[in-house]
Amino acid sequence: MKLYTKRGDDGLTDLIGGQRVPKHHLRVDAYGCVDELNAAIGLSLADCLIDAVRGPLITVQRRLFDLGAQLATPASAQASPARLTADHAAELEARIDTACEPLPPLRTFILPGGTVLAARLHLARTVCRRAERCVAALAEQEPVDPAALIYLNRLADLLFALARRANFEAGVEDVPWTPGD
Repeated sequence: MKLYTKRGDDGLTDLIGGQRVPKHHLRVDAYGCVDELNAAIGLSLADCLIDAVRGPLITVQRRLFDLGAQLATPASAQASPARLTADHAAELEARIDTACEPLPPLRTFILPGGTVLAARLHLARTVCRRAERCVAALAEQEPVDPAALIYLNRLADLLFALARRANFEAGVEDVPWTPGD
């Protein structure tokens, strides 16, 4: 199988089920943002040696591929890819609780950064929020399973928690935001 098909040379792409849409279609933008998020998480994993951070991220990457397939499948298609459910969001909530267990309570907003891993996770969190906005925009125009939006919302929270955990494990304090400083 060749990497290039030349099918996208005209500015169109195929959705699951065969429908062709412009590459700037909201559906393509939504699953493209999810793909970018997955790449940002891959960057975070590249040299992550903290099991409490690494394990959840590996699972999340697999789920994001499922979400991408789900978003690439319009309601009119006969295909039925793996779907995210409320159980997947609950799984993220449990992982958030576990990640936050040893952390000092959060009393103020914090600035993104600290260790390289934490900074990468904060970047992934912002990409996640963009993906969430893209999926929300799509949901205003076409049917989108609400579980997809809930998952992305919880995932951004998990990425924040894991960034804090990465700093904690490295002995680096989060930097509090001081308004006007």
